[in-house]
Amino acid sequence: MKRTFWLIFSMPIRAIIVIVSFIDVIFRPLYRPVVKAISSMTVFRRIEAQIASQARLVILLLLAVPFAIAEPMKVAGLVVMAHGHVASGLTMVILAHLATFLIVERIYHAGRDKLLTYAWLAWGMRYVGMAKAFYDRIRVAVLNWVRLRVLLS
Repeated sequence: MKRTFWLIFSMPIRAIIVIVSFIDVIFRPLYRPVVKAISSMTVFRRIEAQIASQARLVILLLLAVPFAIAEPMKVAGLVVMAHGHVASGLTMVILAHLATFLIVERIYHAGRDKLLTYAWLAWGMRYVGMAKAFYDRIRVAVLNWVRLRVLLS
């Protein structure tokens, strides 16, 4: 009974993780070079080292604050676009994604080892990893299918 309840309760969480992972797989090639360039800068390496030296709860809070601002901003941007202000809404969505990619990801990267000592976060990240592997396999299969069709044409 407990296992069935947990399975049903965790389904929406799993769905969100899969969706976020899918979006990440789509946009990763676009933002990865930017993140790599920024993370190689000395000032950012120092900031990451400072973050990594903090207690895991401090790192979690450092991660949660920009995440709690950026994620609702994405939804707000979509609402603004729906009300006819496409340029403003699109700008909000892009800035929110950049904040997620550039700030949240770097904080997570800096404090990853300590953050994964939280069992619930380690559990979620395992599902993110599985979803990413699944979408990577789909992407490779689709690319191979397209290449085959191009070669046969």
